[in-house]
Amino acid sequence: MTYLARRITESSKKSFGMYAKAAALEGNGQDLIHMELGSPHADTPEPIKQATIKALLAGNVHYSHFQGIPKLRNALRDKLAAKNGLDYSADEIVVTNGLTHASFATFMALLDPGDEVILLEPYYPQHLGKIELAGARPVFAELDATDRFSINPALIEKKITPRTKMIALVNPCNPTGRVFSRAELQGLADLAIKHDLLVASDEVYEEILFGNARHISIASLPGMRERTISMFAFTKSFAMDGWRLGYLAAPADLIAGILKITTNDVTHVNTFIQEGALAAITGPSEILAALVEEDRVKRDIVVSRLNQMPGITCDWPEGTIYAFPDISALGIPSQTLAETILEKTSVVVEAGSFYGPAGEGHLRVCFGSQSTARVTEAMDRLQRFFGAL
Repeated sequence: MTYLARRITESSKKSFGMYAKAAALEGNGQDLIHMELGSPHADTPEPIKQATIKALLAGNVHYSHFQGIPKLRNALRDKLAAKNGLDYSADEIVVTNGLTHASFATFMALLDPGDEVILLEPYYPQHLGKIELAGARPVFAELDATDRFSINPALIEKKITPRTKMIALVNPCNPTGRVFSRAELQGLADLAIKHDLLVASDEVYEEILFGNARHISIASLPGMRERTISMFAFTKSFAMDGWRLGYLAAPADLIAGILKITTNDVTHVNTFIQEGALAAITGPSEILAALVEEDRVKRDIVVSRLNQMPGITCDWPEGTIYAFPDISALGIPSQTLAETILEKTSVVVEAGSFYGPAGEGHLRVCFGSQSTARVTEAMDRLQRFFGAL
């Protein structure tokens, strides 16, 4: 097996984390509470389903535009302008099979063998394998753990070399739950401009914000539109993870290369589900607000309860569906602790080390993947577990 094939295989295995261990137990009939996967608990809102059913029954079952149906891209253009401060034409938008596909197409189109991509650590593991599949090399720059995992340009710049081609950004951040401030993003933008780097910006959690947190698309900052690929999805915000539906926006000269990938790997996204996406984008804002409020209620339960458990402190996530509690005071490696929790409580959480060495000393707990009752039950089990340590 070649070095590249071996690295991709290792990355693929890593992408499953605790889920693979939990699946084996669940296959034996064990009742698990899954808080390791970022899968929304809520059902897809009914208006989205009905719009899709209507399109299907109307015969919208044939090939459509390679970039996505025009009326959806027009609606996404308007959304990007109104919510993200981004000025793109419909021709600079590509509808994709989820954000996973958007990032795959981006990395495959824009990276060459030997290029380096900076991942901000703790990093999102699924970006890792795609970068390697393109023949590029991931380089890890730590977020500032002393300042709530903030973006510290000094920690990033020392990892930039002549081979650096791109920085991968996840904002709001999985796994930490941070929503980066304008000042943090400006620091990153200054580096990208100074070193002439691209930025692949994963913004899948853009709508899931709590309190006064405000999401800012880095491409809206001066000098960043021409070097940023902004990637979004309906997955988390509209509880459409199984629909596999997302989109990206980028300057026309970058779109041309990305389309070479998307038209060859999938041709285009399923035609009739794009009508569901259109309903999501143009529907009442109350639908989205209700879904986010449900996540906020569960966030409050999880974080308040975690902070009552001995040896644990947990910052309040500003966005996403994840808490990232600090368990370093316990002196137990995060992978060992996650496996022990699974064995003793049947609650599945992810080890912080899954997100790179900078994540060690933490667990990632997904509060969006279960009902309020199941989230409360999971916290009861964890309370008993940590109380007995």
